[in-house]
Amino acid sequence: MELLEAMKNRHSVRSYTDRKIEGDTLEELRRTVDECNRDSGLNIQLCLNEPKAFDSMMARYGKHKNVRNYIALVGKKDDGFDEKCGYYGEKIVLKAQQLGLNTCWVAMTYSKGKSAAVVKNGEKLRIVISVGYGETSGIPHKSKPIEDLCRVNGNIPDWFKRGVEAAQLAPTALNQQKFLFELDGNKAKAKALSGFYSKIDLGIVKYHFETGADKGGWKWA
Repeated sequence: MELLEAMKNRHSVRSYTDRKIEGDTLEELRRTVDECNRDSGLNIQLCLNEPKAFDSMMARYGKHKNVRNYIALVGKKDDGFDEKCGYYGEKIVLKAQQLGLNTCWVAMTYSKGKSAAVVKNGEKLRIVISVGYGETSGIPHKSKPIEDLCRVNGNIPDWFKRGVEAAQLAPTALNQQKFLFELDGNKAKAKALSGFYSKIDLGIVKYHFETGADKGGWKWA
């Protein structure tokens, strides 16, 4: 499954079966986590067979069911921390989709204190992503038209349009899509607008945009 196909097929899933993540699927998922840690400097952790973080009133309120595996986005808090969590977290999410797994970004409706993630001095657990074999594949979210997600004077180049269309598919907090892409010649700029977790969302949508626009002929402003 190509990345763009994974973006189209991936939807939030909150209920999971008892099937374990193991074998080649587990190894490939761990390899992706390790790669993201090397590239980002984060301390992302894959927590397996650990139900306590989602055994709480908040988790039930969030309609999470049988969550036993999750990816913990941990790292040193700096100016780019939230964006890195979004960018590299989404890279793992889409790899999981390619591996036949389902996921859900979870900011509030889990118990941070019961999490199995190891948080060192100077680090913070920012957000988690549940992962496993879903009871369903989820349902698509509603999206704003691309005209509401970008600002362009004149014609929209194909690479920019493909990038925004890919960003349109990205998961965002409360499906708020609080981001804006701007174009200046061959340079693209992405802005986080005012909203919950919008800087994490910015990292997510930038990963989608890069995948849709592909390499060559453009760069970030």
